[in-house]
Amino acid sequence: MEQKVIDMKRITKVYRIGDIKVNALRGTDLTIKKGEFVALMGPSGSGKSTLMNIIGALDIPTSGSYLLEDIDISRLNDNQLAEIRNKKIGFVFQTFNLLSKSNVMGNIDLPLIYSRKRSTKSRRKLVSDVIEAVGLTEWIRHRPNELSGGQRQRVAIGRALVNDPAVILADEPTGNLDSRTGEEILAIFQDLNKQGKTILFVTHELELAKHAQKIIYLRDGMIINEEKIENPIDARETLKNMPKLEDKIYDLEESNSR
Repeated sequence: MEQKVIDMKRITKVYRIGDIKVNALRGTDLTIKKGEFVALMGPSGSGKSTLMNIIGALDIPTSGSYLLEDIDISRLNDNQLAEIRNKKIGFVFQTFNLLSKSNVMGNIDLPLIYSRKRSTKSRRKLVSDVIEAVGLTEWIRHRPNELSGGQRQRVAIGRALVNDPAVILADEPTGNLDSRTGEEILAIFQDLNKQGKTILFVTHELELAKHAQKIIYLRDGMIINEEKIENPIDARETLKNMPKLEDKIYDLEESNSR
């Protein structure tokens, strides 16, 4: 029997603004198994952000149950939720959310510092391994302002990976990137998934969602459909047919010189 990483039943979330009651989630059921790569889609106001916040232990539901690797998230206090976020959730954001004064190593090391369960030597070894895995070995001492958008997102992925989380939550991870760089980031996620990582990412673009194994559609606070993708788009195959940015610039310069 496949292990359930995320198991949500009848999840509701109600916000009150004065006398107004806003039902952000309306009895949502969601199961994500270990090793799945799932995309979450839905229009603005569909409840995506609320659902991701609850999955990421940034918020708790008004009612219903949420088990993350059999831990009942809805019953935890703030300190316990913070510990879950550090140990069980790897976050990757559209805006990277890196520390500007820290280099690549310092940013990726941050979750390990908070966990306080490793020696400095073992932390450095682990961080170095992660940096190599995301292809940033040559940039290890560079700060975010010295990196491209794609490199910054690789740092964010490394930071999400370093504590070996139960699930990686990626919120529009390619939203600030050009097409090729976005495809490179998707290739990294697919590589991680092949290694057994469980990944849930939010996107507004169906073409990006088709890189996942399953698409979940959310509307009006409810999951309205789940679609299994029989043949997900292979990002590495797509990259073989995409020109590099410098090639595009060269072609444009050649065209302008004629």
